[in-house]
Amino acid sequence: MPATLDHTVVRSHDRFAGARFLAELIGEPEPREFGPFASLALAGGVTLDYLDVEGEIASQHLAFLVSDEEFDTVLAKVVERELPYFADPHAEKPQEINHHFGGRGFYLADPDGHWLEFITHTYVIE
Repeated sequence: MPATLDHTVVRSHDRFAGARFLAELIGEPEPREFGPFASLALAGGVTLDYLDVEGEIASQHLAFLVSDEEFDTVLAKVVERELPYFADPHAEKPQEINHHFGGRGFYLADPDGHWLEFITHTYVIE
């Protein structure tokens, strides 16, 4: 049986703030409490489990493959909230999107400094 990602832990200073930030952008329901986690269920059965931690948080990179319509919706929310976003992971092209592999993409930081990337075409070369 091939392995399928079921869940991953995302460290946070405020688990529900981090989970809600992403849930609101992508139109997912309110994260639910599951033990020490704020669990955000995503398509495909994957869950992001936000966990409160003390001290410095190492930034993670979470990339989301979305449809063109979903991309437009997420980007519109980011622009409406006047959040900084970038065409590149080095944050050198502010308020721009990229067009890698014929798709569109952008990056933004969540409240804990994790990079969220939204793309309309996978980077996997077939």
